[in-house]
Amino acid sequence: VERIDESMKLSTSATSQQVHEGEKKCLNSELWHACAGPLVSLPSVGSRVVYFPQGHSEQVAATTNREVDAQLPNYPTLPPQLICQLHNVTMHADVETDEVYAQMTLQPLAPVEEKDTYLPVEFGIPSRQPTNYFCKTLTASDTSTHGGFSVPRRAAEKVFPPLDFSQTPPAQELIARDLHDVEWKFRHIFRGQPKRHLLTTGWSVFVSAKRLVAGDSVLFIWNDKNQLLLGIRRASRPQTVMPSSVLSSDSMHIGLLAAAAHAAATNSCFTVFYNPRASPSEFVIPLSKYAKAVYHTRVSVGMRFRMLFETEESSVRRYMGTITGIGELDPVRWPNSHWRSVKVGWDESTAGDRQPRVSLWEIEPLTTFPMYPSLFPLRLKRPWYPGASSFQDAGNEAMNSSMAWLRGESGEPGGFNALNFQSVGMFPVVQQRFDPTAMRNDVGQYQAMLAAAGMHGFGSGSDLMKHQVMQFQQLTSVNS
Repeated sequence: VERIDESMKLSTSATSQQVHEGEKKCLNSELWHACAGPLVSLPSVGSRVVYFPQGHSEQVAATTNREVDAQLPNYPTLPPQLICQLHNVTMHADVETDEVYAQMTLQPLAPVEEKDTYLPVEFGIPSRQPTNYFCKTLTASDTSTHGGFSVPRRAAEKVFPPLDFSQTPPAQELIARDLHDVEWKFRHIFRGQPKRHLLTTGWSVFVSAKRLVAGDSVLFIWNDKNQLLLGIRRASRPQTVMPSSVLSSDSMHIGLLAAAAHAAATNSCFTVFYNPRASPSEFVIPLSKYAKAVYHTRVSVGMRFRMLFETEESSVRRYMGTITGIGELDPVRWPNSHWRSVKVGWDESTAGDRQPRVSLWEIEPLTTFPMYPSLFPLRLKRPWYPGASSFQDAGNEAMNSSMAWLRGESGEPGGFNALNFQSVGMFPVVQQRFDPTAMRNDVGQYQAMLAAAGMHGFGSGSDLMKHQVMQFQQLTSVNS
């Protein structure tokens, strides 16, 4: 879908909006993901996700270049982590700027549905990055109206069709399609001293039409259908003059928080817009990714970690750092929030470009203490938090209270501090490591759990549970 109401897109939150008829197009998913970046992963439709209103506010702040006003109204009924069902995801591109973004329709889970959420299995759809592509940051020469686009030799040989070097000079016409399925024609020639690959005729028309400047990036992709695709990424430029139709930054923050709070109170659907190039971090993630990070990862102050970042060439690089603190980012407005709860210090000299706080699911601790590899997170010898029932005693009341704690709204004394965080000098007891023999000895317990699930009436979730237990039994029979 190409075009939507400008104020709606920038506010990135709405309860019900319709895209104008006649302006819908099916975007190329491969090109969309390439423009979005190698680290972007959209959750699967129909899956359980966690929505973070704090992260949503960060996107608005980054888009409008204005931080959240401390005087904005608070929404105490809106939990810092809102567990939702993802009903729909569509990929969009702005018809004027080619900015890519995703529209997601979310519905908070009703209490009766939350009893199934301890069985998360979806980790989202990985970003489908192309194999034959190149990304180049444009120079002043590349964007000159009288010049051409200088293509790195290896990139041209990898992505473009081969030139006929029997010609003098070797040249060919290239036809590339952008996100809106518009064709752009370029003359690809190999000339100069020293000789190099250039795009000449047609390039200045493309630069002018897209209003490209030095610092922006272009991507060329040769896909499996022998088609050449073309995308752009704009350099981060603060928006100093907002269109008159665009809501103010404060109105956007109020709008998104009010919409989410209303949806949480009524279990109704709401819509969010995710801009992967502007948003500092993903604020809608798979529930399984969240649960794995929060309940199956132990971190401590002083622990080393690594985190993935995108490079200028659209590849991925790991940066190293050290955990320097653990605690809520905004304990007044968002108590018990897991969003950016880890303070970090970066090793590289480019640390100034890195966030001083990250979320637990964004990092990979280098010293880990593996949890028992259970298919059922609630089956723990110790409960998730003080006072919670074990699986064998879990009724609807215990399940609902644990899910309330998961969202950060239970008011339990454990709360945020009950997570798998360790302070300096405190070392956790090493958990039982993966042992196929131990798994075989535990089959009876899993079968007992299956029977207990049927007795407690888990509805449709029991079919999933049976399926997972069958997989577990097959695994143990193979290992035996």
